[in-house]
Amino acid sequence: MTSVFSKKDFVATKWFTLEKIIQLVTGVYIVPKIFSALGTVDIGKLKFVESVLGMLTPLFFLGLSAICIREIVFNPKRYQLILATAFYLRLISWMAVFIGIILYFSLTENSPLKGLYLIIAFGYLFKLTDVFEYYLLAKKWTKIIFISKIASLSVIVALQYYGVKNQFDVYYFAKLIVLDFFIQGLIYTIILKHKKLLFFKQWKFSWTLGKSLLKMSFPLIISNSLIMFYITIDELFLNYFHGDHANGIFATVQFLVFVLSWNIGFSIINALYPSLAESFKEEAIHYQNKIKVLFKIMLTFGVCIGGFYTLFGDYILDAFFIEAYAEAKTPLLIFCWAPLFVFIGMIYEKHLINTNDLQKNVYRFILGCVSNVILCYLLIPIWHVNGAAIAVLTSHFITNIVYVFLDTKSRKEVVSLF
Repeated sequence: MTSVFSKKDFVATKWFTLEKIIQLVTGVYIVPKIFSALGTVDIGKLKFVESVLGMLTPLFFLGLSAICIREIVFNPKRYQLILATAFYLRLISWMAVFIGIILYFSLTENSPLKGLYLIIAFGYLFKLTDVFEYYLLAKKWTKIIFISKIASLSVIVALQYYGVKNQFDVYYFAKLIVLDFFIQGLIYTIILKHKKLLFFKQWKFSWTLGKSLLKMSFPLIISNSLIMFYITIDELFLNYFHGDHANGIFATVQFLVFVLSWNIGFSIINALYPSLAESFKEEAIHYQNKIKVLFKIMLTFGVCIGGFYTLFGDYILDAFFIEAYAEAKTPLLIFCWAPLFVFIGMIYEKHLINTNDLQKNVYRFILGCVSNVILCYLLIPIWHVNGAAIAVLTSHFITNIVYVFLDTKSRKEVVSLF
């Protein structure tokens, strides 16, 4: 890895990976306690609300992350203007979405989940400060991101433990999600102001840049919307056919596979993306070598995740969760191989960002959504959570592997790497 990527690239990855490992360790300790304290039904409600709001996150984030990082790498002197414009674009979008949510609940019958929706949706206001991450990632200052997230994690885990001990309800844990967003943003602001890198008095919104950013990010908004719908399809079908208990079981599987292990792979790819963007701009052969090495690293890591849960998944569920979660054993055995395909898709997406070929991201996720809907409709009524796991694993394979080989240009590019 260090022979292709620079020492600075490796250090950036180290901080990201260390952060995710610490989250993994604390997650293994506290999250099963929360799941057990709330039970499958309340966990199912909370995760269902998070998933439904997750379908709106493309409107909250506007697909600006990778685009802004790339633009800061290519035009470092314009970072203040890029950050300010991205912040105001996202603020306007958040206001529109939040007002829409309030109007929806004011015009419909009172929902038992209304409070959860409003709490978590309001929390996305504080997520606006993650525009500061764009600059930190572009400069490879991942140590600051590490400090911010671990400081926030320490506070949140302590409060989660307090909530478990005192048997607080699901609304308490929803409010902690909002607090986590707020603490991270506050720390980013303090550190960057201290380093004299933020000058809010100079922040101006550029209509020209704003339209340009939105034009470049529009395919990502569409593809991210498809991704979030794609991810939520299984939970919508499970909730419709089998209720909150089934969603709670599937949430456990997603937590173990995605939150505890997928996040590490995601952090490695994100940490190395600025290096990929630099090489793409400067030297094509070096860029291809980096892509090739990154593919090998992530394939190895994906196999390790699948192998780990295949061998130890049953033990983990028996040792850390109450008996009600035993139903997660078989779907975990199926779903644990999904990261292997997802990592390939993540790298492919970064390549599409560099080549300004993001319409292909839209096409592949349309294919993924259609296949997942069909599979969920056919499998979930019969095989319950096992059907959801089969559906999502198969659709990930179609989205991230089958599409690449259906597209002639992408197939040639991938084959040339091996």
